[in-house]
Parts: sequence; structure tokens; C-alpha cells
Amino acid sequence: MRAIYITTPIYYPNSDPHIGTAYTTCIADFLSRYYKMKNYDVFFLTGNDENSVKVEEAARKANKETKEYVDQMAILFKDIWNKLHIEYDKFIRTTDEEHVRTATYVFQKLFEEGYIYKSFYEGWYCKNCETFWPKSKVGEDKKCPNVECQRELEWLKEDNYFFKLSAFQDRLIEFYENNPDVIFPKSRYNEVLSFIKMGLQDISVSRKNVEWGIKVPFDKEYTIYVWIDALTNYITGIGYPDNFKAHYWENVHHIMGKDIIRFHAVIWPSILMALKLPLPKKIIAHGWLITAGKEKISKSKGGDIFNLKDFVFNNPPHLIMALRYYLLREGSFGEDIPVSLERFTQIYNSELANNFGNLVSRVLAIIQKNLDGQVYKQTDISSLANIIDSFTSKYYNYVENYEFSKALEMVVEIANILNKKIEENKPWEINDREKLNNLMFELIFGIVNIAKLLYPALPYTSKKILEQIGLSSFDTNIEKVEIKYREALFPTIKNIVKT
Repeated sequence: MRAIYITTPIYYPNSDPHIGTAYTTCIADFLSRYYKMKNYDVFFLTGNDENSVKVEEAARKANKETKEYVDQMAILFKDIWNKLHIEYDKFIRTTDEEHVRTATYVFQKLFEEGYIYKSFYEGWYCKNCETFWPKSKVGEDKKCPNVECQRELEWLKEDNYFFKLSAFQDRLIEFYENNPDVIFPKSRYNEVLSFIKMGLQDISVSRKNVEWGIKVPFDKEYTIYVWIDALTNYITGIGYPDNFKAHYWENVHHIMGKDIIRFHAVIWPSILMALKLPLPKKIIAHGWLITAGKEKISKSKGGDIFNLKDFVFNNPPHLIMALRYYLLREGSFGEDIPVSLERFTQIYNSELANNFGNLVSRVLAIIQKNLDGQVYKQTDISSLANIIDSFTSKYYNYVENYEFSKALEMVVEIANILNKKIEENKPWEINDREKLNNLMFELIFGIVNIAKLLYPALPYTSKKILEQIGLSSFDTNIEKVEIKYREALFPTIKNIVKT
């Protein structure tokens, strides 16, 4: 069985998850469910990055001990992912004992191999981004060069342990020039390669006299810095080093926002080279969700018009599914995507309520009323099956090229064909029971295919469809269907109310 390993970044729990966090996680969940549907051996990892000064500060503001705070935030994240039907295989936390062991092992090994050394550091540091910036990147205003931050920098002077990132410059260039498809989209590939060719500098991988975090194994004055601590989670999650599930690592797909692409495409592969581990198969960077004013929706800038926590805890499952669908359907993956409540409502009503929902409701109602709730396969349906197969093939191709909106458009097209079939054949006027049965069986066959293709995006809804028509799987080799009940999948809404 083919294996695939899908990861999200691990998220800072210094505040609640927002819609941008959900976007990344829903994409990963979509891919995980898609590949499971195609009989891959899938491992899906997500989690929280808890060993951060920002997290420690958030705990202080909440008047809580840091460990108590991160424990509570882990529960909140899991609860929100559960509401969104995120089906991860492991939720990793950097305070987990297994991760502490792995990060410590990696730091020790890199040190013993000569890739980590101690030196004096003097330069600009951003506390918010937890990043050291070279003088060449810092302007006269002495603010963080990260456009998402731009907070005041502080000048630090301290001994630190450094990772020899510069030693991997030529190897990284050779790797990416020979494997241009590793980074998606192409614009991010060009950005990364250009950045590497500008010259890499060694990076600090420790902080002195910071109590919260994982201690450097051979020097307890220091804690292990984020580059090794957080990035190492990806191999911790599959058992490195003692119980390493290498078959997953051979096909790892990292999914993240474009703002952290350099860390994952420069620092992380260098660490992996030093550890003599294979490099990621795919590094996939999506664009930002942005407001109507083209501002990024983020923790620092806000702008989450959905108010994710309140939305998932105060709305029924069909609206939560609609949010998943909207995030995947809107815009072009890889580019920045504007989000709005108006557009959410429009897509909900036009595609979910009036197309998919109405189709299922009409078909089931006719079968219940005119065919005693049952339909049988009595004639050849290969003509419709061939049409659906054509759209399904396109759907698969779009998904595997990360064109999620176009993939879902193929499902919309199948539903359009079925709705057109209803309008043209007017089943409510058919008095011949056998003719009506044959038409309605074709429509049920189409609906099962739709439910299957919608499953990665709308798992709850797809299962509801199967329940209503009395099936237990998406197997389209069906001979008989008996309607169990009929319930609206997506009641029409006038507008979505913020809670």
C-alpha cells in the first residue's frame, strides 16, 4: 500500500485559532481524506508549538502557569478541530516527552557531527517573531523586517549555539534545481531559490537563560531554539529516532502559509541533510486569507470575520461544513484569497443549498412518494457512468495539482447534469413505474458519486447522504437503494450572522 505523510505547521497557542489557521488545517484534512479514499496509508499530523516566549507571555497575561495554560489551549485547539471534522492521526505538542527526547537527540547529534558550534552573537532580535535579523535586513527605524510584524527590535549580546546553515547553500541549490517540483507553487520555488543564492548565514539555535523550553542536553544554561525544537516535530510525530516510520517520511507533504516557506524550505532541509534523512517530497505554501481591504487575516492584525471559535461552537454541522467548503472553493490555492460573509452566503445558497441539497431532496422525495422508497438497477447506466468518470478523472487531476476550487467545480458540474436530467425528464409526470425507477436509480447513482467526491471537503454531509439512502460506503456498484429518511442538507440562509 502506498504511504503518504501530511503535516500542518504546529501552531502557537498564544491565542485562539483563527480562520487562517483553519484554512491550513482544512486543506491538510482534505488531502488526508482524499488519499485515504484512494487507499493510501495516510498519516496526518498537526499540533501546537508550545515552547515559545510568546506562549509564556500569553500565560502570564492570563494569570496562569505556562504548563496549565498550554494544556488548556491544547484542549481548545482539539475541540475546534473536532467541530471542523479534522481527522488527524496525531496531535503533537512540543512539551510532549517524546518530542523533548527527539529534539534533544537531534541537537546532540548535530553538535557531535560538527554542525552546531558555540559563538558570540551581537545583533538585532525580534521578540515577537523569535528571529535574529542580520544588519543588512534592518532599516533605520530598527523595526522587524517581517511585514506582518514590524515591531521594535532589540539589540542582543550573548553567547549562543549556532547551526552551520551556510554549509548547505550549494547542496540546497543543487537539490532544488534538480527537483523544481518539490516547492509549490512555482512563485514560492523561485523565491526560495533566489533567497538561497543570495547567500546563507549560520543561525542561532539556542537562547540563554530562558527557562521555558527544552534544555540543550550538554549545556543547561541554554534552551533549544525554535528552528530545531519546532521543525523537529515532523520526525517526532512518526517515531524518530528509535521507532522511525520511514515509509511515511519517504512521501512527506508539508502544508503551510507562504510566510513560513523559507524556514521549511531552507532551514529544515539543511537540518535533514545534516541528519542524513531524505528531504521532503512536497513543500506546499498557500496564500493568505485577506479582508476586503487586502489585509492579511492573522493573530497580529485580526480580521477574522467568522470569529472561528464562536462560529464552530455556536453553529450547526451544516454551516460548519459550509465553512470548510467555502475555504476550499474560494479563490485559487497558492494565491491570496479575499474572504467575506457575503461571498460565503452566496456560495452556500447557490452551490450547497440550491444545487447539492436541492438535488438530494428532490430525488429522495420522488422515490419516497412514488416508488415506496426503493429503487433497483434494471438497465444499463454506462452512459451516465462514463460522463461521471470523465469529471471524476478531472477532479483527481485537479486535487493532485492543488487546484481544490476547480476540483469542487467538477462536482458542481455533475450535480448540474443530474438537475438538468430531472428538468428534462419531469419524473413527477412519469406514470410508468419501471421507467420512473430507471430514471431515479440513475439519479441515485449520480448522488452516490457526488457524495464520494464531496467527502474530503464535506465529510459530515457525505455521510448524511449515505445514511439517508441506506448505504454504508461510497461503493458505486449498487443494485438496490432503500430510502431511510429525508432531511435537508443545507437549509437556505439569507445571511450568516456573526456570533
